[in-house]
Amino acid sequence: MSRDPARPTLLWPSSARVEYTNVPPAVEETFAHEFPEVRIVVARSEEAFVQEIPEAEILVTARLKPEQFALCRKLRWIHSPMAGVTALLFPAVVASPVVITNGRTVHSVPVAEQTLALMFALARRLPACFRFQSQRYWGQDDSWLPETTPFELEGKTLGLVGLGAIGHEMVKRVRPLGMRVVAVKRNPSRGGEIVDRVYAPGQLHALLAEADFVVLAAPDTAENFRLISTPELQRMKPTAYLINVARGTLVDTDALVKALEAGAIAGAGLDVTDPEPLPPEHPLWGLPNALITPHLGGASDRFWERESALLRDNLRRYLAAEPLFNIVDKQRGY
Repeated sequence: MSRDPARPTLLWPSSARVEYTNVPPAVEETFAHEFPEVRIVVARSEEAFVQEIPEAEILVTARLKPEQFALCRKLRWIHSPMAGVTALLFPAVVASPVVITNGRTVHSVPVAEQTLALMFALARRLPACFRFQSQRYWGQDDSWLPETTPFELEGKTLGLVGLGAIGHEMVKRVRPLGMRVVAVKRNPSRGGEIVDRVYAPGQLHALLAEADFVVLAAPDTAENFRLISTPELQRMKPTAYLINVARGTLVDTDALVKALEAGAIAGAGLDVTDPEPLPPEHPLWGLPNALITPHLGGASDRFWERESALLRDNLRRYLAAEPLFNIVDKQRGY
């Protein structure tokens, strides 16, 4: 992509509620040293961000308000450190020539590991073990009852709803466990060779009927809003588990609660919820067959290592007017 030959400003807001996503001083110093031809500005307050935004040619942020975008005079590229870009895709940005890239490859490994951890925890009945421990109760006999016996992942079928970066990492991890893998993919004719069977989006119900674990790894788009509701849950096996590591909005939470309460499915592992954060009074908290983690999928001790490497590569490509990695289709939303 072409760019202004003058020294560009890269603006990086860093005042997030989640501390680990704020730019470490060492990362700021490294970028300033490696890219002297770029003005690197890390804004550690909202006021500093708004003050600098008119001069920014590059923004590194997962969120942007329409009124902030209206202040942009030179903006050409937005990089989201996160995989999801919903908060960036308001009409003015979508209609603009501004290019958006995201961090989907940064998060694929930890999200895949989080998914596998949820699957193992549910298969080995670890939530019940944690309850036994909190009660100082040796629950061995309880764990051998027909409905509570731990089971093996070997021989089970994993159903991936989405076969992007996370889906590819999941396939790499479950194949050695002896699992069968089926997937729903937007374009089944391309890239489905790594799974045993690939379905088109309109064939979701067929995947749901055969999977022992249904893993949601699809993007947060309008067409995926409440992708899983009562009809979909009814298609799942009563022994199957729903795992959501994508976004809470992909699941109709009320329908899920009813299915879990009725035993229509065996359980759920949820790293994301709708609403999020989940209110203390929400019924999901009290369901013994729901395992909830607080949106930890992308958290990793290697986050900044991977994020810095991706942004560094893309910044070099930007300065050389070369195609960028991880470009988002603004119309599709991912």
